[in-house]
Order: sequence, then structure tokens, then C-alpha cells
Amino acid sequence: MCESVHEKPRNRVVRVRRFGGPDELEVGDAPLPMARRGEVRVRVLASSVEYTDVVIRRHLYPWVFRRPPFVMGYDVVGEIDQLGDGVSSLALGDRVADMTVLGANAAYCTLRADRVTRVPPAVDAAEAAALILSWTTAYQLLHRVARVQQGQRVLVQGAAGAVGQALLTLGRMAGLELWGTARGEHGSLIRELGATLIDYQREDFTRALPGGFDVVFDGIGEDGYRRSFAALKRGGLVCAYGYTAGVQAQRRMLTMLMWVARLYLWRGLPGGKRARGYSINVMRARHPAWFREDLERLFGLLATRAIRPRVAQRISFDEVAEAHRRLEEGGLEGKLVLCPDLPLRHNRVAPQRELGAPAVQAPPPT
Repeated sequence: MCESVHEKPRNRVVRVRRFGGPDELEVGDAPLPMARRGEVRVRVLASSVEYTDVVIRRHLYPWVFRRPPFVMGYDVVGEIDQLGDGVSSLALGDRVADMTVLGANAAYCTLRADRVTRVPPAVDAAEAAALILSWTTAYQLLHRVARVQQGQRVLVQGAAGAVGQALLTLGRMAGLELWGTARGEHGSLIRELGATLIDYQREDFTRALPGGFDVVFDGIGEDGYRRSFAALKRGGLVCAYGYTAGVQAQRRMLTMLMWVARLYLWRGLPGGKRARGYSINVMRARHPAWFREDLERLFGLLATRAIRPRVAQRISFDEVAEAHRRLEEGGLEGKLVLCPDLPLRHNRVAPQRELGAPAVQAPPPT
């Protein structure tokens, strides 16, 4: 578990000093934040360390406009320990979650009270944190963007990643026929999640299904999403939500933004093929109620064990830079979650590694 009780509040944070590699991250003390009007302060129980953090650290994420130094941390699960003026719908001790984009890799942080989502008391904080970005992205891609229908044939690019696993799990629950691209060593995971493996190092996914796929979910952006279009059936849809291929190839942000912009020019392709770009930040800004509704639904599924995100390891502050290196290397089959109350690595008897049990099938969300 990630929870314990502090006797004396002390704030520790993970900062990026300047854009660049993992060595630009530092852990240090920071002033204890105070909840302002309309805010709550939380003692952080869990905060994911994810590939999007790598993209932010390398200055390749278009939704972060701040210059370093700043505190990292895209999402948070915490326990309220201070209420700002005007907050009456929440109480001390409530567990809440939010998508912060920045600022959550800390022992304490403040959140807007009108943006948080309640976390069921029985769920594990690290597993709840693992849902916030990756699983909400997957749920919205399936049900808000593609509006998938039972029986559709769907390809998930990067199926072994956090969003990919969530797409397979939730897609199976929605009654989809699923394929997933991944390296061969991830084959057992992909099959466990109910999909047919396409080993992208050995197979051409554009020829995997005669006639093509109804929907392709692509967070890789290989060749500017062109190959995903080639894998579609007539009238099919590409849902693009990332560009990890460009990040790994050290492409400039402008190049990758041009890839995304080009999607909007590809709406009239032969065969009626279509493209939709997705950003969880844009979706939340346009439809703030959807984010809370979808995250609450996912927390409900987690509370009943209908889903269980994989947590590869719970880490302490001194392991965050290493976590970023592991994310850049790839190959992880679960989330790395910062638990501020976890002792530093050299103070532990043994490393704490774990993988969640495979998700089980449940009725499709309504």
C-alpha cells in the first residue's frame, strides 16, 4: 500500500531543472502549499510516472507552456488534509484524484475542489493513480471519439503500453474483435488481454486483416500515421492520440505537430477513410463533465475488480530518475507509481515489484 500517516508535514518534490534527459530531474524540499479559496490540499498517496512525463521533460509536449524549473507529475491520488475557503462539498480525510499535468510528483499539492473526483475508500491508491491518464484516455477514445460498436474489428498500436492495455481490456468488455501490435516478448500479455498479437518486428500489420480494420488506435505515429491509414477498411477510422515514434527518434516538436495537423487534411481520403486526433486535455476543456463521469466509472470498475491496471513497481522519490530511464528504454508491462510515503530505496529490505492480476471481463460500460 502507498498510505501511512506523517507526524510532521514536510513537502518533497520532483523538479525538472531544465529540459533534457533524466539527469535534469532533482528531488528537493519545497514550501508546504496552502489551500486557497476553492482549493483543497492533499497528502499525496500515489502519483504515476509515465511516458508523457518523459515527453514533457524533453520539451516535446504542446500542452505545457511553462519553462523550468517546475514540479513534475501528471496525475494524483491524495487524502485531503486542508480545505480552502468556500469548499463545502468535501471533507478532511476524503480521498480524491485529479489530472494535474504538472505538480503531482510531490508529498503535498493543492487541487481545485471543483475538478477533483472522489476515490472509493477500498481501492488501492497506486492502482487508482494508474487509471487517471491512461485508462481515461482509452475509455474516451473508445466511447467518446470512435464510438465503437460490438463486433467491430479494431487494431491497437502499441498494445503493450499503458493506454494500449487499457484499450484492449475495455475494448474486450465492449465486445470488440481485437488485434494489437507489440514486440514478440509481449505476446502472452496481449493474448491474456483478449487480442491477437501482431509482432511489428516480424509482421506487416497493414496486411494482417484482409479487407482492413474498422478502427485503428495509434499512439505511435509511425511514418506520420500513414501505415495506420493503410490498415483501414473502406470507411474506417484512425484515432491518433500520440507520437512516441517521433519522440524516440528525437524529432522536433514542430515536426510532430505537423503530423497531427496533417490528420485534419486527410478527411477526404479514397474509400471514405477518416481520421480523428485526440487530446485528453482538449477533451476535458471542452467537456469537463465527461472527464469526471468517465473516471468515476473506471473507479467503480476498479472497486469491483472488473478491471485491474498493472502496477509494475511502486517507487520512492530517489527512484524517479531511474523510472524515466526505464520508460525511455521501453519494455515495461505496467505503470511505475511514485508513493511519497515509501522509504528511500537504500532503506528498504527488498525492492517492491508487482504486477496486477489480469483484468477480467465485465459487462460493457453504459
